[in-house]
Amino acid sequence: MASREPPSAQSGLGPVALPVVRPGQGFSLLAGIRVLDLTTSVAGPYAAMLLGDMGADVVKIERPGSGDDARAWGPPFLDGESLWYVAVNRNKRSVTLDYASPQGREVLAALIEASDVVMVNQPVRVQTKLGVDAAACRALRSDIVHVSITGFGVNGQRSDWTCYDLIAEGYSGVMDLTGEPDGPPQKVGAPAADMLAGSDAAFAAVSALFDRSRTGQGHAIDISLVESMTRLLACRIVPYLATQELPRRSGGKDSVIAIYQVFDTADLPVTLGLGSDAIWERFWAALGQPDVARNERYGSNVKRRAHRSEIVALIQGILDTKPRDHWLSLFSKARVPAGPIYRIDELAADAALQQRGLFYTLEADGRQIPQVGTGFQVDGAANVPRMAPPKLGASTDEILRDVAKLNDDQIAALKRGGVI
Repeated sequence: MASREPPSAQSGLGPVALPVVRPGQGFSLLAGIRVLDLTTSVAGPYAAMLLGDMGADVVKIERPGSGDDARAWGPPFLDGESLWYVAVNRNKRSVTLDYASPQGREVLAALIEASDVVMVNQPVRVQTKLGVDAAACRALRSDIVHVSITGFGVNGQRSDWTCYDLIAEGYSGVMDLTGEPDGPPQKVGAPAADMLAGSDAAFAAVSALFDRSRTGQGHAIDISLVESMTRLLACRIVPYLATQELPRRSGGKDSVIAIYQVFDTADLPVTLGLGSDAIWERFWAALGQPDVARNERYGSNVKRRAHRSEIVALIQGILDTKPRDHWLSLFSKARVPAGPIYRIDELAADAALQQRGLFYTLEADGRQIPQVGTGFQVDGAANVPRMAPPKLGASTDEILRDVAKLNDDQIAALKRGGVI
């Protein structure tokens, strides 16, 4: 097998060359909606960024001096900025505000009154202490959409427990199903629970806003990292609930689909998913062996599962004879689901994904910031960011003057008091 070591260019020598995008109009489906983002780390900021990507005005409230916890997460940094932070915070304006202080609470109240959505990610006890829980926000604006993202939800016996993505993945069962059969459980190689919970929060917020447009009613949305991550496993959990057959780690070699796994080739591995009888037939026709597809022993997915080991050995013996790119070209023409196993550098260099606007360098405010795009298109076009991830507190004066309606003397007093 060929080496899978990444090239030396991936050893921290500088940013990857990507298409350059400058700020533009972008999606405007949520134009006119203001989101007050009181969250930190990944899940909440990602949720708020998704709303910003769709056109909402997102005002990010951060601690004076230090800001979002993720600003300190590194290395790696780019021009002094955490790359984890810039990954989930574009299309926002940053305000520094200590709303644990009485003066800060007054300012925050004015911002809540002027917002459509408030997002928080503190445990409910802390939300209540700081006056940012659903009841307190509704007292300021009755039709507010309040979105809480916590580890375990705002009620129940674990509601006051702290949580990170790692903890949620452990609770969800995904780590027990990830890895080799004789190896230890493994975390997913990305903050999966955070990103899923963020997606759930954005979806729920938009749904609540849609209902509010019809009824005038606000809503309290309760998102749990553990529950969002667990929902990802529904296709594993439901069969267990019905049969008590416990799924186990298999190194990705076991699936309800008979042939759905990684195979070696003469050089690099491929993924192969033969998910229907039609694909099964096209696969063997592409290999020039249509008689295998017609073998009654393999005539259905149930039968193929019963004979999985012999089928896998047969396929592996064939794929070992030629390199990866030969097979991928052949299977693509035959409409057989197959693909490479990319390293991140290979993924970022994929011309088709770049062409669809998924990876780009955002050039704004004298900075060049690599980004992963919104990830879908609207009316045939990819999104264009309106704003780069903000410098800490860059819009404080602007927001306090234009949204909270404070005058220059009041803003100056807050600065002297260390509130902003």
